[in-house]
Amino acid sequence: MEMPTHIVAVGGIVEDKKGNILLVKTVHRGWEIPGGQVEAGENLTDALMREIKEESGVDVAVSQMIGVYSNTGKYIWHDGETEVPTKVMFDFICEYTGGELGVSDETTDSRWVEKDKVLEFVESPAIRTRYQAFLDFKGKINYMEYVTKPFFELKVKRSV
Repeated sequence: MEMPTHIVAVGGIVEDKKGNILLVKTVHRGWEIPGGQVEAGENLTDALMREIKEESGVDVAVSQMIGVYSNTGKYIWHDGETEVPTKVMFDFICEYTGGELGVSDETTDSRWVEKDKVLEFVESPAIRTRYQAFLDFKGKINYMEYVTKPFFELKVKRSV
């Protein structure tokens, strides 16, 4: 039996004391919420705090899970060879606790953006959809299935 392969990832919608949202700019995807892959032996919240710090220089407290998202499409990575398997992503609301904005090997910019202006920055349909789920959050966890390649298609959307 072949074991299934999934990428487990986390995303953080980080709010500062003024209600602004942290965005990071990546080389391949443009502006997005910070986050990334969970490493072997790492729990979700530790992975999220690490990813946010690495990508932006910001420290956070993870406060609440708001969504689970499955990108069930398979596609070829930026190297032109590696097949990217299904991704399962967990989004959380986070509170800014300290640190200074910066960049990393993965990001070219980071900034605080007014909550109602975030969608003016984000071009990726998947990230836009996940951010809109945050804006519409009413206490129930969002679940969505989508594919991003060759084009974005939302297949399932529900609250649980």
